[in-house]
Amino acid sequence: MTALLVSLALFTTFPDTTQALYAAKDVASLQRVCAAPTTPEADLLCRYRLYPLTQDERYLDGLPADLEEGSARSLALLAGLWGYRTARAPFHLVPRYGMRAERLMKKARALAPDDVFVLLVDGQSLLFKPAIAGGDARAALARFRLLRRVAAQQPHGGVSPLEADLWTWYTLRKLGDPSADPMRTRLLAAGPPRLYREFLLSPP
Repeated sequence: MTALLVSLALFTTFPDTTQALYAAKDVASLQRVCAAPTTPEADLLCRYRLYPLTQDERYLDGLPADLEEGSARSLALLAGLWGYRTARAPFHLVPRYGMRAERLMKKARALAPDDVFVLLVDGQSLLFKPAIAGGDARAALARFRLLRRVAAQQPHGGVSPLEADLWTWYTLRKLGDPSADPMRTRLLAAGPPRLYREFLLSPP
């Protein structure tokens, strides 16, 4: 399975490679692919994919507070990493880190609001932030539904339509929407990769 994923990934983009190995929950192969990232954006992407799989806080070490010449995607990935860091931070650092993540996300949206990682990270942020800090599950749902359409049009962007569907389902579930259960059944019937199947069977 892993060898097949890696061989297929060689014919696609680096974001595709990381997404495929992330979805397969193949940490060892993903770490090998990410051992020597060739660009700052690739480094941020690797950290963004590896941290949720490993919960290894070393992937959150040394994050820059901002990017002077970053793309929308780089800014969004960095915002997502600061979001992870906020979730693990001592209480007195939560406001500072959270505002930092939001500033980065705002810059990313201004540069390219329809980039797949801008939509993904923005949707996740809206979903998990408390309402008092700007969280809004219905706004997150709109982001994920747009992400589904954009990802289908950008097949090598590093976010698959299936990943967008998973986050759409999860948001519907949080909202208590009756369409969540039939959607889960359809997604499981499609035989998703290991991480996505586990997400559907045992959501966080």
